Amino acid sequence: MKKLFLLAIAVIGFSISSNAQDVKLGFKGGVNFATLNGDDVNDNLDGRTGYHIGAVVQLGLSDMFALQPELIYSAQGVEDTDIDYLNLPVLVKFKFAKLFSVEAGPQFGFTVNDNFDGGTDPESFDLSAAVGAGVEFGSFFGQLRYNIGFTDIVDNVEAKNSVFQVSVGYYIF
Repeated sequence: MKKLFLLAIAVIGFSISSNAQDVKLGFKGGVNFATLNGDDVNDNLDGRTGYHIGAVVQLGLSDMFALQPELIYSAQGVEDTDIDYLNLPVLVKFKFAKLFSVEAGPQFGFTVNDNFDGGTDPESFDLSAAVGAGVEFGSFFGQLRYNIGFTDIVDNVEAKNSVFQVSVGYYIF
């Protein structure tokens, strides 16, 4: 199922890129301020300050709109329970004033590393919504983003990811 989904994203991405006015490829990295939300989450849990790093493709659909898929390694979870994901956000970006943008879209996360104790394993898939804002200065860019989880990170426990991200990046072309 995952392979079929990733194949569909790739085919859509390539077909859109053939019609795109402007294509930019870049890299980004930054800091995560992650925590968990939900009825089963202890209010005394400390969030995790982690990092994210990955690749960005911006497919210009017009002067004001773009599609921005990313492939990001993201360190999330809480202080004593680390969960690292390979995230695939697919964002619609609205640009204004040739400098600023707002973005929103789904994010598909795949667990790649965790340190759960007690024999409990996290779910292998995480669905989130991503909303944010950005600024571009030539080839350099910065972004602020909030990712709110829709799926529980552990089966039968109401606990969802909540991550605030600060990123900087560079378009190589």
